[in-house]
Amino acid sequence: MALKYLTQRVAQKIDEELMSQAGGFSIDQLMELAGLSVAQAVAKVYSKQTHSQILVCCGPGNNGGDGLVAARHLSHFGYNPSIFYPKQAKKDLYERLVTQCNNLNIPFVNELTPVLSQTNLILDAIFGFSFSGEIRPPFGEVIQVLKETKVPIVSVDIPSGWDLEKGNINNRSFTPVMLISLTAPKLCAQHFKGIHYLGGRFVTPELEKKFGLHIPAYPGIEQVVDISNLLIENL
Repeated sequence: MALKYLTQRVAQKIDEELMSQAGGFSIDQLMELAGLSVAQAVAKVYSKQTHSQILVCCGPGNNGGDGLVAARHLSHFGYNPSIFYPKQAKKDLYERLVTQCNNLNIPFVNELTPVLSQTNLILDAIFGFSFSGEIRPPFGEVIQVLKETKVPIVSVDIPSGWDLEKGNINNRSFTPVMLISLTAPKLCAQHFKGIHYLGGRFVTPELEKKFGLHIPAYPGIEQVVDISNLLIENL
C-alpha cells in the first residue's frame, strides 16, 4: 500500500488534530520529536568523520524551531553545528531553544557566505509547509546563496522556497540532495528524486487511518525510516 503525499490543507489539519485536546500534543513536544528525527536522519547518511561541520539555516517559524532542536541533538551526537538564524522569533519557545544551543556553545553566525568554505553540510530549516507566496527579505538573498553553493543541502520537510504542492516553480530555489519529510511527505516531494527519509514518529494508528497515510513501519527504536524507493500517492 502506497505512502501518501499531503496537500497543504491536509498537513495543516493533521497538525491541528495532533495539538487538539484529543490529540494531546503541544507544539514544543512535536518540535522536539521532529528535530530529533532530523538529526538522526542526518547522522545515518553523513558521518561525523566526513561531515562534522554542519551549518543549520533557520527561519523564524516552526521549521526553524525544528532546525534549532536538530542542531542541539547533532551537537550531542558529536557533530560541530553552527546556526544561521537571521530573523529570530521572539516567542518564549524559540528563545528557550536558542538558550539551549548557547548552553552547548553552538555558535550563531551573522553571515552565510563567509562560513561556507568551512562547512561540510547545510541543514535547510528555513521555511516549512505553511510557506506560500513570494520569498521575503532577508531570505531571498539566502536562497540565492544556497542555489549557488556546492555544499550538499539537506532540507527539513520541504525544500525552502518550493511551493508545497507544485515544487520548485521557475527554478526559484535550490534542490537539496536529501529531504527529511515530517509526519508524511508533502505534495512537492513528488518532484524530488534524492535521498528521502521520513521522521516525526508521533502519528497514532487512529490518525493514520483517518487520513489514509499508510506510514511505513519504523525499524525498532528508530525515529526515521528511509522512503527513497517507496511508491507514494497523492492525498
